[in-house]
Amino acid sequence: MASRHKILIVDDEPDIRELIDYHLGRDGFETFTAINGYDAIAKAKQFAPDLIILDVMMPEMDGIEACRLMRNMSQFKNTLIVFLTARSEEYSEIAGFNVGADDYIAKPIKPRALLSRINAILRRNVKQQEEDEHAKITIGDLVIDREAYLVYRGEEKIVLAKKEFELLYLLASKPGKVLTREQILKQIWEESVVVTNRTIDVHVRKLREKVGEHYVSTVKGVGYKFEL
Repeated sequence: MASRHKILIVDDEPDIRELIDYHLGRDGFETFTAINGYDAIAKAKQFAPDLIILDVMMPEMDGIEACRLMRNMSQFKNTLIVFLTARSEEYSEIAGFNVGADDYIAKPIKPRALLSRINAILRRNVKQQEEDEHAKITIGDLVIDREAYLVYRGEEKIVLAKKEFELLYLLASKPGKVLTREQILKQIWEESVVVTNRTIDVHVRKLREKVGEHYVSTVKGVGYKFEL
């Protein structure tokens, strides 16, 4: 079967790497493996994967730090990053999304569910890129460039994490309209991903820190809207 996408699998446990590698390879993906965060960054630079499955708890450099470093590198701004972890604490989930994760998968691994999730994320990403190619929103001094995944405020360039950008683009595409948390979840996160209101609030807070407090307002008990 011809390879469709390149996937980097990062986990310090050999049996987990081998399990995921086997099932993804059988499903037609071109796969590479790494054993910790340092190794992941090196392999990602070498192979330019479309998606990285990144374990959170690893020696030498954990997944959170590796993701944070990669999100600050321009070549990985559109790379999908899915965290893999046995930890279920809310702070771990928030930390992952805070550094730019696209999704979160809990151990123990269920191969069929994992394949379904990976395929859904990739399909949605391809569809989104096709639909939004060359799209650009200009409101006042703010320019949101969908193709480059960049935001400009006057002459200043603002780099956002992928989910932060998608949230801003969604709100700015409907200026003045209140979007409920349910609408935001449906359009930005996969239905199979467990995302709490707290996660959305974290993304809004990060947006305000980077873009400016006055662009996104809270409608108490309902959701958020982009201010004209």
